[in-house]
Amino acid sequence: MTTPRVFIIRHGETEWSLNGRHTGVSDIPLTANGEKRIRATGRALVGPDRLIVPKNLAHIFVSPRKRAQRTLELLGLGCNEPVPWGQHGDLEGSSVEGMKAKIEVTDQIREWDYGDYEGVTSQEIAKRRAENGEGTWDIWRDGCPGGESPQQITERLDAFIKDLRVRFHAHAIGKKKGTVTEPYDVLIVAHGHILRAFAGRWVGKDIAHNPSLILEAGGVGTLSYEHHSLDEPAILLGGAFMSDVVENIEAEAR
Repeated sequence: MTTPRVFIIRHGETEWSLNGRHTGVSDIPLTANGEKRIRATGRALVGPDRLIVPKNLAHIFVSPRKRAQRTLELLGLGCNEPVPWGQHGDLEGSSVEGMKAKIEVTDQIREWDYGDYEGVTSQEIAKRRAENGEGTWDIWRDGCPGGESPQQITERLDAFIKDLRVRFHAHAIGKKKGTVTEPYDVLIVAHGHILRAFAGRWVGKDIAHNPSLILEAGGVGTLSYEHHSLDEPAILLGGAFMSDVVENIEAEAR
């Protein structure tokens, strides 16, 4: 039975991610090491026999920030059409064919607006609040002064998730494999806090209680469903990435 997936990828390393500065609207480029690691991630995870199968991608959502867009450029997806922004560098070469997914830049997955805490580390925030006689700070509970609240994040992500499921998953989920002719997987390239919140809301968790999820720079996560049911969203902790390939080979041999 077909069970669609959502792949979430956090942008590669930047100078600010290295030193823990909250990076929302600031357009900080990837470091050379960040670019190198994303290229390696693409080679390891993208391909007809890998975790992310380009021909199965129905749609790709990318944040408006250059660090996320550059990350997509380096994954080696074999895009058939030009990326919908002024290219930030050379595209990673790829022998992968068959990727027809549209690439869409959307504010729905932009990073959390950190407001007054933009460019500030958690340690500096704690010191500032102590000096002002304020209590401890938890972004999941408190949001950001001058920025977004957990409720605002929840509202924009819930609308995004609802639309994603209707447009790209509903037609395929639970159908017999081989009967679904349209691609159904979705790829999202964005940022640490918003993707952690996205994963939390995917399974209906109140992010104000902290989704207790970690996604490192350049990290990849997978979301899906239990029991081939659109009503049972789940976080995929691990998968048999080669299973579809083995099944196809066995089918061709019969």
